[in-house]
Amino acid sequence: MLMASSSTFTHFLMVLLFLLAFGSIASLADARAFFIFGDSLVDSGNNNYLTTTARADAPPYGVDYPTRRPTGRFSNGLNIPDLIGQKIGLSESPLPCLSPEFNGKKLLIGANFASAGVGILNDTGVQFVSQSAAKQPHHYFINTASVVTL
Repeated sequence: MLMASSSTFTHFLMVLLFLLAFGSIASLADARAFFIFGDSLVDSGNNNYLTTTARADAPPYGVDYPTRRPTGRFSNGLNIPDLIGQKIGLSESPLPCLSPEFNGKKLLIGANFASAGVGILNDTGVQFVSQSAAKQPHHYFINTASVVTL
């Protein structure tokens, strides 16, 4: 048990150091677009549009978010992509790729393809999301990439 917590702490420190280093470098470059892939740690609301039990669209989620309302983020406020987006100078956080508002110029800011309960393995999160939904973030990215390159 001690080994697992030590490993978790080490991973946390590595991520923290990366974010600190990234913060000092990011301010030197102009951000073009920001694309996010991952699970619930970086999901900004894609699960609001999926048939799943992994949802963050009710209180207490969002109590510290600027609107004080749940957004689909699995946190009480801003998540890491929100903070990185602010740091690199984005006017707003990239929208969930499944949001009805995700179109036009919003594509140029970036997109959030993260979805709680998904992972690299096909059986990751099967207790939350249907198998077809778990494979969707990759397909959404491919569709978005084809729209941007047209």
